[in-house]
Amino acid sequence: PFAWRIVLVRPRNPLNIGAAARAMANFGFRDLVVVEPYGPTWQETRSAVGAEDVVRSARAMDDLLGAIGDVTLVIGTTAGARRTLDRELIPLQEFPAWLGQNATKRGRAALLFGSEKHGLTNQDLSHCHAIVCIPTSPETPSMNLGQAVAVCCYELARAHAVREKPPASRVFLSDPANAHSLEHIFERAVRVLDEVGYLKPKSRAATIMKLRRLLLNLRLTNKDVKILGGVLAQVEWRLGVRMSESKG
Repeated sequence: PFAWRIVLVRPRNPLNIGAAARAMANFGFRDLVVVEPYGPTWQETRSAVGAEDVVRSARAMDDLLGAIGDVTLVIGTTAGARRTLDRELIPLQEFPAWLGQNATKRGRAALLFGSEKHGLTNQDLSHCHAIVCIPTSPETPSMNLGQAVAVCCYELARAHAVREKPPASRVFLSDPANAHSLEHIFERAVRVLDEVGYLKPKSRAATIMKLRRLLLNLRLTNKDVKILGGVLAQVEWRLGVRMSESKG
């Protein structure tokens, strides 16, 4: 099964980090990464009773890619249907079944939680293969960070305990590519598209978001990335030749 990592993106309150760590420990999760935490005392969490090992081993990262670079499946979370960037939106109660049908059962996965005030940004969500929606009351849609982590970890633990036999799905002949490999190939592709004039200044940001979604939907393996790297290398070489000829 997947080794799950809980990623807290820009949490504002150290006590909420502690509450999230305790919720993780309750359901057997240990891998916690905090991206851009506020303040130097983010590990001082008095509410993390019984979760000291989770807090002590937690890592702080300067950016999201540093937290998910070695991950092959990235899932975002939201309390509503806003800012989904055309990503698949999965109700939390359906998430275990979705994993059985769509995940590869290998590698490391990350579950992302945004800040208490703003949640995950569009840029954060653009790195996600899918987004889990936590159903809440319309009158009080937002949840405490620790509560959100708790209910999601419960569903993940339940999915692991049930061990339902999934229907036949895609067979991977190579390990899935992690987020770092995908970002590297994506940045190369963007440079090529800039070179050939495909990305227009006014729509560049929106087009890049759509292309990133397309890349994630392909569920590329390491072999796929290697092939794409070879294709891009050939394109880069040809563009270099033509540029040299035009300058000569």
